[in-house]
Amino acid sequence: MAGTKDTKVNLLDAVAMIHKHLTAALCQSVFQKEREAEREREWTLFYLVKFWTAVIIRAPQSLTQALIEASSGSDRLWPAVQATPEAFFQKCRDLKWTFFFKLYVAFLGCVVPQAPKTYAADLGSVWVRFPEIWVLDGSKLDAIRHRLKILWEENGVFLPGCLSAVYDLGRGITRALVFSPDAAEHEMERTEEALAGLPKGALMMGDRAYALPAFIRQLGERGAFGLFRRNKRVKLKTIRVLSRRQGSRTFLEDALVEAGSGQTGPKVLLRLIRFRSQGFRRDLVTSVLYPKKLSALEALQLYPFRWRIERLFFDLKEVLNLHRFYAANSNAVAMQVYAAAIVHTAFRVAQAKIAQKQGLPPEALSPAKLFPKLAAVSSDLTTIECYRTELAYLNPGRRWREPNLSRMRFASTTLQAILLEPRRGKRRKRTFHPLKAKWKSLAHIRN
Repeated sequence: MAGTKDTKVNLLDAVAMIHKHLTAALCQSVFQKEREAEREREWTLFYLVKFWTAVIIRAPQSLTQALIEASSGSDRLWPAVQATPEAFFQKCRDLKWTFFFKLYVAFLGCVVPQAPKTYAADLGSVWVRFPEIWVLDGSKLDAIRHRLKILWEENGVFLPGCLSAVYDLGRGITRALVFSPDAAEHEMERTEEALAGLPKGALMMGDRAYALPAFIRQLGERGAFGLFRRNKRVKLKTIRVLSRRQGSRTFLEDALVEAGSGQTGPKVLLRLIRFRSQGFRRDLVTSVLYPKKLSALEALQLYPFRWRIERLFFDLKEVLNLHRFYAANSNAVAMQVYAAAIVHTAFRVAQAKIAQKQGLPPEALSPAKLFPKLAAVSSDLTTIECYRTELAYLNPGRRWREPNLSRMRFASTTLQAILLEPRRGKRRKRTFHPLKAKWKSLAHIRN
């Protein structure tokens, strides 16, 4: 990567997406469709969305601190609302979180057509045979801090909910994010909503929890395919062996099997792909029945890309600070979750466009380095837009020349500053706290 140290990267165009699409008009459009008994007051829905988006970008110590900064007008990224903090907390408590979910869906509808399909480009010809490749997985949200008043007298670890995410392998963004306030809810109960936008002919990947005949049949009814790790609890009956390769140290078998058990349970035809090599073993099942559409070797090469959804959860929790929650009610938690999802979507599309201009794959850039820089530029751009609006108000009918913002120092960084550093040495082991095994759902505590 010689010469990247001084290569300038324009960040201004990248962050313009969130300013362009996340508007008061979009919020009002979603509100009119979902409105029941909600009324607009000091904390309008647009201000509420803008505030939670700023919380994700700024990561304040507390909501009270953020509300003080918003009312003082010291930071233009916060909406200028003079209402009391009590009014904000009441709004978050009473407003149904489904509004933020619908807003996230509407924002996706605006952004997806502009998102370049440049992630996982090394899959090659597989992209020709499947219009979309998505990954499905679930994750529990991190524990709520004990500093919240509602938990002062409670013992244990409390989880505010769980997520089911669908990750678009080509665009590098979420295509669905389903929040449940009950952390104990099973992943399969949220799959129907997660698959709502699955296009015909797409390939869905997942771990062994989704390798169930009923779920695979559900994919087939939508005209989609599945690729999963084998679930050993599902009985498989071999119909015939399609191919078998036996080497001195490797073994690869591709067989047509019937999955399912019982007299009334659903049974589906699948392919079972078994691979063994020097102690390594992997068993996959897929509903792609024709090896010409997805060969056994291609399935084995494709499946490790499933782990990229784990990186999605890492970026949401660690990079965008979704590991800390500021309120102990389901509505506020969901608002923070979907605000983080909106910011993540915009920043990942920005990452792809920046990499495309530099002639690099998007995976060569580090979200942990790039996202804070995009957040800083977003804050500066908000301040400039506020001053621009004020100048237009103070000078009616007058025209003035505006500076080229892209030439200013805040609008760019060096390519070296956002490149991903290759891992050196052994991977760090994750620490496990014994209290995590005794977690409780916040929804159950509140009831």
